[in-house]
Amino acid sequence: MKYSFLVFCTLFLLGRVSLMAQSGENEALCSVNGSTMIGIGGYNLRDTYLSPGTDINYTGWVARILNERMRVVRLADYNVSRQQLINVEFGSTRNAAGVASEYAGFLDYSLGYHYRFLQVLPGLKVLTGASARLSGGFIYNTRNSNNPVSGKADFDLNLSVMAIHNFEIKDFPLTFRYQAEMPFAGVFFSVHKGEPYYFLTQGSKNGIVRFGSFHNKFVMRNYFTLDVPMSDFTFRVGYLNNMYRTDVNHIKTHVLSNSFMVGVVKEFVSFSGKRLKRNVHRYRSGYY
Repeated sequence: MKYSFLVFCTLFLLGRVSLMAQSGENEALCSVNGSTMIGIGGYNLRDTYLSPGTDINYTGWVARILNERMRVVRLADYNVSRQQLINVEFGSTRNAAGVASEYAGFLDYSLGYHYRFLQVLPGLKVLTGASARLSGGFIYNTRNSNNPVSGKADFDLNLSVMAIHNFEIKDFPLTFRYQAEMPFAGVFFSVHKGEPYYFLTQGSKNGIVRFGSFHNKFVMRNYFTLDVPMSDFTFRVGYLNNMYRTDVNHIKTHVLSNSFMVGVVKEFVSFSGKRLKRNVHRYRSGYY
């Protein structure tokens, strides 16, 4: 019950901050930096709910779509930016002997706010802040008949830091970004080892929602991107490293991935009417 109350309070506070930011956006002409990227890379899965041995890894490939939006909001006199990320991924893996497969799929959404330290060095800005992430997914093992699926659901509060460097090579403008994110508190779902999921319908729900922190969960995301302007659009290439490890209810899980990303970036301003005519050349980028 106390975990549900914690989640409710956190969502309420984030909602209030988002409403404040949106009301401020009506007063300032702040552009939105939006990107959509696709990626493919390596996947490494281990879940002892599905596999009896703790040293059985399933390796293979992962494909993902990542949508990102950033813009400046009015908080702290327009020195705060808001970042939204939506990630969809699907992976296919096999064990070392090649006799069994595991498939995994995840969907997560994160909302973060960063304070912007501008011009730390020429062309370099540093952003520090926090974010909330909601994630859900599954791991499916083709070899199991009784317990073939391990479900995952997480809500995390994260520390987040980002560095964005605008520079030029022979008068050609480029933008490099590195971002790291790590949760410090949250809640997540886990059944007990050997307990079938249909037990949940019989009232066996003790201990399936657990408080998560460094003692039983380690999650980290490292994200590198490079923006390259090409004629009428901006091309973004990147590398995304995700690490997810949990140890709870006698079940150890890890989901590790490394993805190479490509996509396009669009910078746009959302306003119309008289404001469009009077302020067409004025905007604040939340990214560049």
